[in-house]
Amino acid sequence: MYHGLQHPDRLGADAVAAFLSSLAMRDGVSASTQNQALCALAFLYQHVIGRPLGSLPAITRVRTPPRLPVVLTRQEVRLLFEHLSGIPHLVASLLYGSGLRLLEGMSLRVKDVELERLEIVVRQGKGRKDRVTMLPSSAVPALRRQLEVARQLHDADLTRGFGRVVLPDALDAKYPNAGRSWPWQFVFPAARICRDTRWGPPSRFHLHETVVQRAVTSAAGATKIPKRVSCHTLRHSFATHLLEDGYDIRTVQELLGHSDVSTTMIYTHVLNRGGLGVRSPADRL
Repeated sequence: MYHGLQHPDRLGADAVAAFLSSLAMRDGVSASTQNQALCALAFLYQHVIGRPLGSLPAITRVRTPPRLPVVLTRQEVRLLFEHLSGIPHLVASLLYGSGLRLLEGMSLRVKDVELERLEIVVRQGKGRKDRVTMLPSSAVPALRRQLEVARQLHDADLTRGFGRVVLPDALDAKYPNAGRSWPWQFVFPAARICRDTRWGPPSRFHLHETVVQRAVTSAAGATKIPKRVSCHTLRHSFATHLLEDGYDIRTVQELLGHSDVSTTMIYTHVLNRGGLGVRSPADRL
């Protein structure tokens, strides 16, 4: 062990900082592993030992190198969708067709889906920012059916004296009846009512993200796509395919909800045009 099995109560902030730096310099761990160790030690000292660490000396931090996103070809997206059905297929269609993050798709509310205008309003996305993105017309029929299923479930909940959903921030106090209204219901409601007292009265939350994650992982395995496919891969593919189709990078930036265009520019490095869009001289021979 780094400090010779000494009890943590005998060690202070300097010893903790030295240990965390050794993880980077000696053990070569990832940035997330070093951060996890820091959080665990902060919890140990504050809640177990009863002596908060306070400010730590300078720590040698692990630098996370930039990674290129995994992007599927259009044919691979088709193959993936052929092995999906039901709600996972619909959610995957929104991730790829609208550029949503998984949690953004699962937490969609009825009022934020504009079927006629083919728009989706994303509320409090990453960084608590709102944005508007496109709704693929190919997903509209399945989305209409899903909304009808959700409406029937909500009506049945109201009949049984339930029908409440959790509202963001403090809207429950400002609009006491909004939680039972149809516009605030989730498009993808959970199968069971949540009775956790932390969320107040019994309410129906949205479907858990793992339902879609497992379906996408299983579908990717069935297609034998030689890539590490996740739900977020569909969002990467959305951005890359829009750039391939010639859409302006600023437009793609707004659809994705990126604060800085430099974040969006990473997709220019994975366009289907060879390295950085340059034609290889070997192809001219």
